[in-house]
Amino acid sequence: MGMDWISHMLTVLFVVNILLALTVVFLERRNVAATWSWLMVLLFIPILGFLLYVMLGQNLSRRKLYKWNKRMQERMQTVIGEQRQQLMDGTFPYIDPMVMEYRYLIYLNVATNDSFLSQDNDVHIFTDGVEKFNDLISRIESAEHHIHMQYYIVKNDTLGQRIMEVLTRKAKQGVTVRFLYDDIGSRTLKDSFFKDFLMAGGHKAAFFPSSIPFLNYRVNYRNHRKLVIIDGQIGYIGGFNIGNEYLGLNPKFGYWRDTHLRLSGSVVRALQSRFILDWNLASAETLEVDMTYFPAVLENAKQGQVPMQIVASGPNETWPHFVYTFLKLIHLAKSRILLQTPYFIPEESMLNALRIAALSGIDVRIMIPEKADHLFVHWASLYYVGELLRAGVKCYLYDYGFLHAKTIIVDGKVASVGTANFDIRSLRLNFETNALMFHEETATKLENTFWKDMEGCMELTLEEYEKRSLRIRFLESISKLISPIL
Repeated sequence: MGMDWISHMLTVLFVVNILLALTVVFLERRNVAATWSWLMVLLFIPILGFLLYVMLGQNLSRRKLYKWNKRMQERMQTVIGEQRQQLMDGTFPYIDPMVMEYRYLIYLNVATNDSFLSQDNDVHIFTDGVEKFNDLISRIESAEHHIHMQYYIVKNDTLGQRIMEVLTRKAKQGVTVRFLYDDIGSRTLKDSFFKDFLMAGGHKAAFFPSSIPFLNYRVNYRNHRKLVIIDGQIGYIGGFNIGNEYLGLNPKFGYWRDTHLRLSGSVVRALQSRFILDWNLASAETLEVDMTYFPAVLENAKQGQVPMQIVASGPNETWPHFVYTFLKLIHLAKSRILLQTPYFIPEESMLNALRIAALSGIDVRIMIPEKADHLFVHWASLYYVGELLRAGVKCYLYDYGFLHAKTIIVDGKVASVGTANFDIRSLRLNFETNALMFHEETATKLENTFWKDMEGCMELTLEEYEKRSLRIRFLESISKLISPIL
């Protein structure tokens, strides 16, 4: 009787698991790799695996999360439409003829992502956290009208408290301060962290917060952006979050090597637009758009000549904008591709693009950290790097500290810096934003940084890679199987 009962329960469990697996297949229609990864989870973790899918595998692609008011929507459609037409018929007034080489990439982002190309921008590059945050705080101190700040990770430590103190002081002075953070990335934050700030008149909001303590059914969709906009004139974008480790103060990681930009010029309006959309989605306040948040570029401000686009993507979008942008960049390369990323888990199309580039004689170099902050992601990264080593791609393991920069530079002419890693999570699941710069001087500065970073690297050759132990080979293989859902 006992054995019959166990047999009956196993049969029921098997049937239920098959039904749940079929549910996953029909729900996850867009991504075959993700479907197979979830089926593997169901196979090895029956029932519980489906509960994980419910929490982590939601599809936001058909949800209209963001919307402008009618007046702003009409204004944007007019501006974007005019530029799109100029790019299409060849009448766009490029200030630098070199930029015409990338007109199809520019058009791609204008047409599918409303990424307006502006050409009056100035760019300052930060590669050190202390320098970046000292500069940011000094700019915050000078703010007169508003401060909009958005970070994925915010910690209640020395740096976090320093940032909050200066924001609180500005709020007391009458400056409008809005602070947006990701609920998952900043899960250790408590309400006490914001007490003085809110009492001073500051505003804060959490992106995709959980309505049930310790359970967030949108945990898989994280707002990974790091943006600051000050008075609509100065903008920051890049990889640094707010925490002591980003100043190199965590002994586990040591020196924190990241890349961040300070921007001025018309491009700041694009950062402002992105912040307002995220704020209105996350906050009970609906921020009405008026020109005080989109002022004209100051006449006495430093005028730049860097043509730029701000590219944004998220799981709610129709098109995977960073997949397409990075693919187009790789295909346009003529001599070299330099890539820095903490996590290297590319889609098959991107893996093939890099492989084809290397086999075509293009110098392809990838730099990832030698240290791991997420072990399965690190093992998966090594697996994919190994696939490319056989095609002649060169890989460098950064060992001076921890490499967190998200940078790709092509031919010393065009570069992308921002929040998106070269992995499936950033490409498909996270809300991300990057700055795409069509400017030789800026690209050369980033290239020089890459060459300097190589001094703190060990090259991973194919010979060394093939010496790895059976244990590492096994862990790489498992990590590769679940990489679409890491």
